[in-house]
Amino acid sequence: MVNRSELVPTAFKELPDITGIRIYTFETNTKYKKRDDLLVVVFDKGTIAAGVYTSSLCPSAPVEWCKESVNYNKIRGLVVNSGNANAFTGKRGVQTVNNMATGLAKNIGCNIEGIAVASTGVIGEFLNESMILDAIETIDLRMPTSSWVDAAKSIMTTDTFSKLAFKLCKIDNCEIIINGIAKGSGMIAPDMATMLSFIFTNANISHSLLQEILKETTNISFNAITVDGDTSTSDTFLAFSSNKAKHRLIEDINDPKICEFIKSFKEVAINLAKQIVKDGEGATKFVTIELEGAISNNSARIIAKSIANSPLFKTAIFGEDPNWGRIVMAIGKAGEPASRDKVKIWIGNNLVASDGVVVANYNEEVVADYMKNKNINIKINVGIGEGYDKIWTCDLSHQYITINADYRS
Repeated sequence: MVNRSELVPTAFKELPDITGIRIYTFETNTKYKKRDDLLVVVFDKGTIAAGVYTSSLCPSAPVEWCKESVNYNKIRGLVVNSGNANAFTGKRGVQTVNNMATGLAKNIGCNIEGIAVASTGVIGEFLNESMILDAIETIDLRMPTSSWVDAAKSIMTTDTFSKLAFKLCKIDNCEIIINGIAKGSGMIAPDMATMLSFIFTNANISHSLLQEILKETTNISFNAITVDGDTSTSDTFLAFSSNKAKHRLIEDINDPKICEFIKSFKEVAINLAKQIVKDGEGATKFVTIELEGAISNNSARIIAKSIANSPLFKTAIFGEDPNWGRIVMAIGKAGEPASRDKVKIWIGNNLVASDGVVVANYNEEVVADYMKNKNINIKINVGIGEGYDKIWTCDLSHQYITINADYRS
């Protein structure tokens, strides 16, 4: 039994309803017992979608389906199963996705290209689709819908808490709702998004604008987190807009009327991304790494991730050991320009190293006491230029090994 994350956020309020979006969850018993493990979302006509996916060269069948087959201007449904990634399952996996899309399309009366499919769980095992198809067949659009909390719970695998976020904003005095759910706990170093994340809104915007906002958002949210440095075969980040808001259609990202929406959209995604890190497998510390003074923003990201993904750094965080030498090591191995004799390192508000050496007034007892906090801030200046980035990660504990050693049992 996996213990609930020590970093679990406070209880969530139920997210507001969005007109034109219906949620259904089911207990199919394909993997988990006595809990919902299937999410189906049905969209009214006129809904649009956008997506970004894993950079893995071994993507799952659902990822390939969405990239190649889904018509994002005519999206009508989303099917998500948890417990089985339907990855590395060959032609049978492709047929399974087709069957799932066909089943929902037939039920709600649309083309299969209007159905997005996502899966998460064990890689390399065939998905028993029969119980999923049976559940899809029972959907009646007149039946009561499930809640957003139910939706978030149904897509969990090793997660210890459900992940939800929402923001309200305005476009032309029309209330805009932005709801988000996500799942993810391990195998998190997305290079695109995270294991699975979905954002829903009623904003009246074009498909191309939604895609542009999604890609821009991904870089500062789900691409800025890492738990263990492993990129999943199934990473999927989709956004849907019912376009039901009564303001005029917005198509240009530079339109001033869309600024508040973009800001709120990004806040929802960042909130979800941070929750994933806080639920990192075995995590006991939430770590923010700010990297400045790099030759470019991209170089800053590479160096920051070199630190965030270092097992030596992460275990030092778990052990509450202010071993800043491990930060120096990770800067050096990143392969990016850094001036050894200009590097500065802060742990919390404590400057611990500067000009190539430990600072003269360094007090390890004070810094070690800071390391007992649940939230740890690390700042580094590598003394080269103006490049900046921020990464969120967690520590690496004994529990991470336990969870992953027993993952399939």
